[in-house]
Amino acid sequence: MEYNREQLIEAVSAQMPEKRWTHTLGVMETAVQLARRYGADPVKADLAAILHDVSKYWTIEKMRNILVEHKLNDELLLHDKQLWHAEVGAFTAREVYGITDPEILDAIRYHTSGRVGMTLLDKVVCLADYIEPGRDFPGVHNLRELAQHSLEGALAGGFDSTISHLIARKQIIYPLTVLSRNDLIKQLEENI
Repeated sequence: MEYNREQLIEAVSAQMPEKRWTHTLGVMETAVQLARRYGADPVKADLAAILHDVSKYWTIEKMRNILVEHKLNDELLLHDKQLWHAEVGAFTAREVYGITDPEILDAIRYHTSGRVGMTLLDKVVCLADYIEPGRDFPGVHNLRELAQHSLEGALAGGFDSTISHLIARKQIIYPLTVLSRNDLIKQLEENI
């Protein structure tokens, strides 16, 4: 079945609590703004943002089964379950909602961890998830300010925040997040 935008919104919003849907609406708005500011496709940014948390509130068991049965990134099983919904969400976007654009699927897949060599759309959706208007964590206002003139700088700052938070809680850091952060720092240094 092919979904139009309204059907997609209806189907996705039904899979999460109202508070998470409000977050998704903020990510949609922010992703489109960032896409326009930095030259990404705003339609793709909107679509990826609608779907970015589609499986966030599924049971751990359901996500584990999808990861295992469909031979998705099984390294995720060794890491925090908060990372699983991004991979499962990309799978669901393709298999359930018929999204075939690899750029949109990757933006969903990497919106939590980032990756080395992030595309412009990856960066837009990931940063939108960090700085949408409903987010409230130490330093988020600085990230929003930075996002006005440096997509990579703001996103690196977002990863710094995540990594610092995990270190403070003595939690394991997903290696791809560190690699993503380092890659963004290299991009920033190359542009000086």
